[in-house]
Amino acid sequence: MKNKIFASFDDAVADISDGATIMMHYFIGPAGVPQNLILALRNRGVKNLTIIACCAGAAAGTRIKPGYKPTVSPNSLIENGQVKKGIFSWAISVNPEEPSAAEEAFRKGEIDLEPVPQGILAERIRAGAAGLGGFYSPVGIGTIIEEGKERRVINGKEYILELPLRADYAFIRAYKADSFGNLIYRGGSRSFNPLMAMAATISIAEVDEIVEPRELDPEVIVTPHVFIDRIVEILPEGIGRTGR
Repeated sequence: MKNKIFASFDDAVADISDGATIMMHYFIGPAGVPQNLILALRNRGVKNLTIIACCAGAAAGTRIKPGYKPTVSPNSLIENGQVKKGIFSWAISVNPEEPSAAEEAFRKGEIDLEPVPQGILAERIRAGAAGLGGFYSPVGIGTIIEEGKERRVINGKEYILELPLRADYAFIRAYKADSFGNLIYRGGSRSFNPLMAMAATISIAEVDEIVEPRELDPEVIVTPHVFIDRIVEILPEGIGRTGR
């Protein structure tokens, strides 16, 4: 089995080029967010990216609570001028008085936004992971969500066709990995991470700790190693480390 462990986040994202499509989790706050991979990609400076995430996040640099470190989110890439399109459930900031980079870039016509209801986003990613051609959903009928999509009546009810989502890369945040790439998560930080890990050509995981094979209880492994291509351990000075 090939060595999946990378020495640094910069090394792990070194082959990502302009125009790539990348999945990464963000909801509200830093839980489950691959913050160190996002920072490494920002430092790499590649352009014209398509980002798939639950949301763009708080305005770059926002502190969610007093004493917390600045938030790293997809907005960190948008603020740096690296994103051409975002596929999000929502793109507004958690603070209406502090617009996010995504809001401002969209209003200026600098990025395209594709709004996707949160449950539909999860199912589109799952469809991409499973190799499905799409699915019909009633969510969004009569709204902007249906624009440009095929409509169909099934058993007297209207549906719209939702297409699967896949990505060139997925940035994954997990709690622990073994050296094969099996992953376990901690609490609510699981979120979109397992789905995204399955729906990308190359999935890169940042973790608090890498352990030896067979040290993880197989009953709690959520993401099997076959879906993970690269692993980077967060050093003590890294962002978002929960400790051992």
